[in-house]
Amino acid sequence: GVDMFDCVLPTRIARNGTVLTSREILDLPEVPHSLVIVGGGIIGLEMASYFHSAGSKVTVVEMLDHIAGNTDREIAQILRKDYQKKGMTFYLNTRVTQVKDGAVVCESHDHGDSHGKTFSLTADRILLSIGREPQTAGLGLEHIGVELDHGRVRTDGRCCTNVPDVYAAGDINGMSMLAHTAYREAEVAVNNILGKADRMQYHAVPSVIYTNPEVAGTGETEETAAAKGLDCKVVGLSMNYSGRYMAENERGDGICKVLTEKESQRIIGVHLIGNYSSEIIYGAALMIERGMQVQDIKKMIFPHPTVSEIIREAMFEL
Repeated sequence: GVDMFDCVLPTRIARNGTVLTSREILDLPEVPHSLVIVGGGIIGLEMASYFHSAGSKVTVVEMLDHIAGNTDREIAQILRKDYQKKGMTFYLNTRVTQVKDGAVVCESHDHGDSHGKTFSLTADRILLSIGREPQTAGLGLEHIGVELDHGRVRTDGRCCTNVPDVYAAGDINGMSMLAHTAYREAEVAVNNILGKADRMQYHAVPSVIYTNPEVAGTGETEETAAAKGLDCKVVGLSMNYSGRYMAENERGDGICKVLTEKESQRIIGVHLIGNYSSEIIYGAALMIERGMQVQDIKKMIFPHPTVSEIIREAMFEL
């Protein structure tokens, strides 16, 4: 993929010693006293967490009414409130119009104003973190008839394009722009090239936000389930139901959220906020991929004491 920085903001914002992307900011010789992050998506939040922990005064500007992109909204809200308590500042419904003389000029529509309110933010460093997009221009795909969708290569579950024997794996297909998804897509593509039947399971891809606390999720969120018209039941359980979590995370207020399909009782989504989430989520992804039901997980034996027990505990609340 290519930084959206290169595609969206070449005239309004110039990359320089003050304005950086995630590629350059970790090369700084010292921690900036203050940092404005343009974009409250996954990478922006991970950088916000890192630099806040290192001592920077961090401000995040996000044009949407929520942070963390497609993350479950309730989980994202808990993360934002946690960081606000720690001193981080968030501006939602706010777009950056330009960066001038080291100041970020913003236009806020937080109260539904049609014209918006203009204000400026100053900082030692400005991080542009507005996402990435596939870089397909100039590859000549149009000459062999490969279909594109807004610059993304269209693929099926076998990672095959509309042209037989032409496959695409990784960010270029835009299906799930995560490193671990790309690894699996490459395996699926190669297996099919070699005549071995294999398919991607995009409905059970785990994702993680490496903040403190960690956020992880897989499957449907409440928002995607509602958009698809799924009849589901949702339960949210405090992570403090896990004795180990409570012992190791004083004053932590994490939750484990589970979505099940009412009729089949299949697990269709699991979302967590709390440390250890990144180490737990693979198990939830497997439950979804295998179509496991609530009663199946109730019968599983989880090691004790572990934070992973929270998933089994949630089954008894459904």
